[in-house]
Amino acid sequence: MYQNTTISFPFFGIEWDPIQVIQIGPLSLHIYGLIIGVGLMLAVLYGWRRSRQFGIKTDDITDGVLWIVPFAIVCARAYYCIFEWDERFADDPISVLYIWNGGLAIYGGIIGAVIGVAVFCYFKKIKLPALLDLVLLGFLIGQSIGRWGNFFNREAFGAETDIFIRMGLYQNADGAYSNVMHYFHPTFLYESLWNAAGFVLLHFLSKKRQYDGQIALGYVLWYGLGRTFIEGLRTDSLMWGDFRVSQILAGVTAIAAAVTLFVLSTRRHDPEKLFVNQVAALEQAEEEPETAEEETEEPEKD
Repeated sequence: MYQNTTISFPFFGIEWDPIQVIQIGPLSLHIYGLIIGVGLMLAVLYGWRRSRQFGIKTDDITDGVLWIVPFAIVCARAYYCIFEWDERFADDPISVLYIWNGGLAIYGGIIGAVIGVAVFCYFKKIKLPALLDLVLLGFLIGQSIGRWGNFFNREAFGAETDIFIRMGLYQNADGAYSNVMHYFHPTFLYESLWNAAGFVLLHFLSKKRQYDGQIALGYVLWYGLGRTFIEGLRTDSLMWGDFRVSQILAGVTAIAAAVTLFVLSTRRHDPEKLFVNQVAALEQAEEEPETAEEETEEPEKD
C-alpha cells in the first residue's frame, strides 16, 4: 500500500517529503544519523573554542569525545529500549542495534554523558563540575540540531491540534499510516527552539559564572523545565505504568536544580576556587621560577 510521507506546515505554506536515506553506491547514509553527527561536530567545535575559559585543554576536549560519545549512545539506546521492550524489541531483540531507525532517549544520553565525563575526569584529573559546565553547553547545541532528525524520521510529534504552527502528517496519533492528513504539535520543533534559547542564555551567563557546576545546574533546570511541558504533549512518551518517565524525571531534576541554585546563590563564592583560575594560578607558578632564574643569571664577560 502506498504511504504518503509528505509533511505539511499549512500556516507557512510548506509541504515537503523529506528523504530518510541517501544512497551513495553501496553506502546508505541515514539522514537521522547525519543530523546527529552534525550536532556533535558543532558541539565539539564550540568546546574547542571555549575550553580555555573553563580551564580545559583543547586536546582534552578531543580525547573526551572519544570517552563520552560511546557512553552517551549506549545509555541513550538502553534507556529507550528498556521502556519500549515489550512493544518493539521483545520479538526481535537484534533490532536493539538498529539505532539508525530512531530510538535514542535523550535522558539516557545525558546520563551516559555524565558517566563518561566522570570517568574521563577521574583519569585526567580534571574538576568534574567544570567540565560538565562546558559539556552540557555543547549538549544544548547537539540537542537543538539533533531534534531535526526526528523531523526526517516523522517521529516525536505531539497530540492532534489546530494551532497555527501545527504539523500535518498522513499518520494517526499512534504513528500508523493514514490516507487522511492529521495535524499535530511539532514537539520536535518546540524542543529544538527551547534548547537553542537555553544555549544562548547559558552561553552568556557562563562568562560570569561564580562557581564550577553553576552552568550545569542551569542546564538541568532549563532543559528539565521545558521537557516537563513538552513531554506532556507527546503521543510517543516512554511510559512506566501510567506515568511518562521522561516527564517525571524532567520535573524532579528541574526542581532539584532550582533548589540547589537558590541555596548556592545565598553563599559567597571565592573566584580563586574556579577551576579555570586554579589552572591559571598553577601555570603562573610554574613560569615564575623560570623567570626568576633568567633574571639572576650574570652577564658573560668579554
